[in-house]
Amino acid sequence: MFRIIFLFVVLGAGLFVGTQFSGQQGYVLISIADKTLEMSVTTLVIFLIGTLAALFFLEFVIKRFLSASSSTWNWFSVRKLKRSRRYTNEGIIKLMEGDWKAAEKKVTRWANHHDMPLLCYLAAAEAAFGQGNKEKRDHYLQLASEQNNAELAVQLTRAKQAVREEDFQFALSVLTTLKEHHSSNSIVLSLLKTTLVQLKDWDAILDLLPKLKKAKLIDNLELEQLEQHAQCGRMKTIAEAQGSEGLIAHWDKLPRKTRQDDHLITCFTKQLIARKADHEAFTIIKEALKKSTSDELYLLIPEMNLSDIHPAITLLQKYTSKTPSNAAAHSALAQLHLREQQWSDAQIHFEKALEIRSSLSDYAYLADTLEKQDLIKAANEVSRKALTLIEK
Repeated sequence: MFRIIFLFVVLGAGLFVGTQFSGQQGYVLISIADKTLEMSVTTLVIFLIGTLAALFFLEFVIKRFLSASSSTWNWFSVRKLKRSRRYTNEGIIKLMEGDWKAAEKKVTRWANHHDMPLLCYLAAAEAAFGQGNKEKRDHYLQLASEQNNAELAVQLTRAKQAVREEDFQFALSVLTTLKEHHSSNSIVLSLLKTTLVQLKDWDAILDLLPKLKKAKLIDNLELEQLEQHAQCGRMKTIAEAQGSEGLIAHWDKLPRKTRQDDHLITCFTKQLIARKADHEAFTIIKEALKKSTSDELYLLIPEMNLSDIHPAITLLQKYTSKTPSNAAAHSALAQLHLREQQWSDAQIHFEKALEIRSSLSDYAYLADTLEKQDLIKAANEVSRKALTLIEK
């Protein structure tokens, strides 16, 4: 457009000057070496304008030719890109359908022409993994890692596949490295949670819980359950390594709120009982029952090997009198009476417990108690009730 305007301006100026100097054309002499060229000023102006017009036209023709060549080249490139995208999309669908072989073939067929070859190679790695071909899987992951900005996606793929293979040590090494640079990535944190639970790395799990909560990857209920699970696991590990003394020392260092959790008190007590620290376990439960009514705590008392069980009987009698509807307390007391061969007392409390709720173990204990008293018919009736529970 600028060139056209320029030509019109020059032409207009020539017409204006020509009208002003009509009849006075002037004289132009051009001499080059031994050759001379003579013409009027008007002829020179027309020649210059014609030359400029010819040059502009030639430029236009050349640009059109180059543009046509570029368009042709772009048409072929776009065609290849569209075909590559189509094959990749079809391959991803096959991947989701579980047709690993077809998926691998489609996503790799035109990967070189795709505008995101990383996607093709990652999909191919998943397809190879689905076929159980680790050699191909590693080959595709290597190709993927050679693409721009590929590290996070490639390493996450490695970690996910390692978790699915239950190769948790390798998954941990990959995820630990990723966590250094992507500490808030939700997939990294989720995979790390699964891996640490499987490896029973309780300390690391407890350290990870605040990050999981902050990232909203875990609700309050799951957070509480996972924390309890980790605390119980850590107590078991300490008990196995340091015995009951080390376990008690660890327990005393825990926050007060943690030591008031019924589930953790139960875990702690079970570990003490397993290491024959029954008197310490009974002391813990006796203190805990002042504030708690957890059934698990009551039912742990009969499992203890106490040199004198009368304090335990007295404690349970107190709670059964205070809360007659506490089936767990009745059952625990009945089991202690059974151990002392106090059959009638055991029968009374087993029957009270069963009036409140059904329990296969209490039916079995009651049947045994009745047999000890030669109440065979009643024992058989109780056994039949127990069978009905099993059939259900």
